[in-house]
Formats: sequence, C-alpha cells, structure tokens
Amino acid sequence: MIHIRNHQEIELIRKNALMVTATLTEVANFLKPGITTASIDKMAEEFILDNGGTPSFKGYHGYPYALCISVNEVVVHGFPGTYELKDGDIVSVDCGFYKNGYHGDHAYTFAIGDVNPETLKLLRVTKECLFLGIAQAAANNRVGDISYAVENYANKIHGYGVVRELVGHGVGRDLHEDPQVPNYGHRGSGKRLQEGMVIAIEPMINLGTRDVYTLDDGWTVVTADAKPSAHFEHTVVVRKGKGEALSNFAPIEAAEQANTELNSSHWLAHAVV
Repeated sequence: MIHIRNHQEIELIRKNALMVTATLTEVANFLKPGITTASIDKMAEEFILDNGGTPSFKGYHGYPYALCISVNEVVVHGFPGTYELKDGDIVSVDCGFYKNGYHGDHAYTFAIGDVNPETLKLLRVTKECLFLGIAQAAANNRVGDISYAVENYANKIHGYGVVRELVGHGVGRDLHEDPQVPNYGHRGSGKRLQEGMVIAIEPMINLGTRDVYTLDDGWTVVTADAKPSAHFEHTVVVRKGKGEALSNFAPIEAAEQANTELNSSHWLAHAVV
C-alpha cells in the first residue's frame, strides 16, 4: 500500500531524517584509519539513544546492529566488527532513526585517507546519481523516471555497474514501504508518483560488474568482482516540479572535510623530515 503523507507526518519524518544526518555527521567526525567498524556502530547507537530515538535497523528481521557498515567491495548490509579501517578504504554507512512512530533513513559513503582517483570518481558519480533521481521525484512522474535517471547516468554515461537486487523504497511508519524504487528502468514505467509520497532513493553503484552475491551471514552483499561499491541515500518527499530531500548531506560533508584536514595536519606534524 502506498501512503500519501500530510504536512504533520512529513515534518515528523523530516525530524527523524535529520537525526540520521546528525548521526552520520558524528560518524564523519569519528572516522580515521585504525578504528574498528564495531566502534563506529557503538558510538552511533549511543548517539541515537541519547537523542531519544531507536536505531531503525537493530532487530529488523533479525539484523543485529544499529548501522550497516560496508567497506570497499561490500555493497550494503555489512556487519560492524573487528575490521580496522585503513588508509584508502571507502566505507558506506547506512542508518535509520525511529521516533514518534516514523522512520528516517539515509546513507553516505566516506573516503578514508588517500583514496585512489578512480574510486573517488565512483563516489562523486554515485552522489550525482542520487540528486538526478531526486530531481525526477516529481508529482505525476513515475518511479521509472527516477530509475532511468540513475541508470542512464551511472551505466550509459560512466560505464558503472548498477545493482539490481537491492532497491529504494517507501519510508514512513514502516522502514520499508511501497513503492519499490529500483535504480534501473525505463522512463514512464512503474507507479505514478503523487505529492506527499515519501521514498528512500538510494543508488548502489559498482566500479565494475553489477553482479553481487550475499555472504553466508545472510546479510552482507558484495560485488562479484571484488571491486568497490558506493551507496548514497536520502529520504525524499515527492513535490510538484521535483523531489525534496528531507535529510541533508551538507553537515556530513563539512564534518568529513574538517576531519580530513585535521588528520592530514596530524600526519604532517608527526612526519619524519
């Protein structure tokens, strides 16, 4: 069932989506080579709870953590654990925040230290795919208009693999609602978009093949060729003309930049002359 949200509901979802933004901003401040992915999860869960929310993901269909933390070739649903981040890694952090009966949901892929230019381009293009998709989340368009915008830019223009097994979705009282929002498809196809629909648009784009497989834990999805994958996501409300992101990358980007400069300065201060 597709839900059309009223102003009050949209504002509740916006507050929770912005709490995901705040959580991911804390992650951006925390990230550096040498920390474990489990420590990121612990910090984020404490932040969510301290702000009166509940981690949307923890316990969802048995998922055991607050965050999905996916490093390098892991596409999505990576388990936090003992892995220590390394210079040159990329790490996708997907987070949900639940409060007052509604969910917020979004994701960001971070670059750790000195990441190679080919992978940095993948991150940039994937983020651009997201905003191209949001521009198509307009009343009277169809889901396929979003899907086509993402696939055309990622695959037809840049030659990247677009994951098909995992898709965006409606979000509101439930973490995953109708309609599904694939990152591939044809213009003019799929469900018609109506003003007030709230959806998660989330391009998952691979440097190489689009093929993926799931590890034995039943959750962790990795690229079939072990090449990196990027994932960016916003909670979006359908509006006249174009969609409106309810979550916000600007604070995350600012914290990521400041953290990068801090760590670079620290390295220079301790460099051997």
